[in-house]
Amino acid sequence: MVSTPKKIGIVGAGTTGLYLAILLKNQGFEVFIFERAPQVRVEGCGILLIRSGLEALSFHSQQLCDEVIQAGVKVRTYEFRSLLGQVVNSESVEETETKDIFPNLTIHREHIAEALLRRVPVESLYLNHYLDSISSTEDRVIAKFRNGTQWEGDLLVGADGLNSQVRNFVVPEIKPSYLGDLVWRGVLPSTEVCPDGYFIVYIRARGIYANAFDIGNGRLHWGFFIEYNQPEDEQGNLIPKNCQIPQQELQKLPSAMRRTIEITPPENIVCRYSYDLDPLPQIVSKNVVLLGDAAHAKSPSRAQGMSSGLQDAVLLSKYLKSSATIIEALAGYQQERLPVVHELQLTSRVKSQKTGRINKLQLST
Repeated sequence: MVSTPKKIGIVGAGTTGLYLAILLKNQGFEVFIFERAPQVRVEGCGILLIRSGLEALSFHSQQLCDEVIQAGVKVRTYEFRSLLGQVVNSESVEETETKDIFPNLTIHREHIAEALLRRVPVESLYLNHYLDSISSTEDRVIAKFRNGTQWEGDLLVGADGLNSQVRNFVVPEIKPSYLGDLVWRGVLPSTEVCPDGYFIVYIRARGIYANAFDIGNGRLHWGFFIEYNQPEDEQGNLIPKNCQIPQQELQKLPSAMRRTIEITPPENIVCRYSYDLDPLPQIVSKNVVLLGDAAHAKSPSRAQGMSSGLQDAVLLSKYLKSSATIIEALAGYQQERLPVVHELQLTSRVKSQKTGRINKLQLST
């Protein structure tokens, strides 16, 4: 095992960074989490947490896994509908009582983030720390922040998401790739559009698609995606200048789904451009490593986003436990993990780009 205590810095207090901190703290490492915001973001929308994500959480403790399961809804049925509202296909999920087989779970992101945050010692969190630069040798790394502080340690982890600052050190000049969709997501009290335990997809056609699913506690999550030519002056932006849902596109949805979106309070809706990353040639440079979306942001088409980040945390913690040095651990981690995440990125992108697309639409201003 890498001798402890070693000082490990984690940039980004999302679910990947928080979970890695918990695992490494339990192994005896001295852990520092640097978050650019004034507080850890626990809000968000609903997600589909697939079985591999719950299995990763169980690596820390069955209690954590059970806590997350109790907060969400086990998916019982995947239902695919046309834009006329007709059921095209319905797939029931087989119930099992076997403890080592985890369910697919629909859940609000806040429940997972809060469960992790409760397990992170407050003294490990450093808020308002926006990364400015990194310098590294084979055995030390120095991170400087815009607030004038700096940190020196043995390993720096970039878990700082799609627009990662750490990635600029590991693989310079890499920019996110636009997937061609403008996306709205919302949460509201449950409506008739989606029965409990259902995950409903309105199949992509006529330049749009949508989904809706139960996230428990009487709440529903929906997503609405339109194909959209991104203006040149907004390329690279996460949020469009015009976040209003185009009525001509909304009218293509069945009336029940359309009403669900229309009655959602504006403060409960987020609007984003959809991006992924091209597979990176490396996710390690000296004693700096990338995890989660910083390393392999992908299309949501295979629901692998959060789950693969949690898996990253488990695998890196295993290599740090079984290796003699940090450099050896990072080399083993990269060799095992890189081909796996490359496959997830590519297959997610292919699934997103090839299913039912037409010529991209220009949003009215």
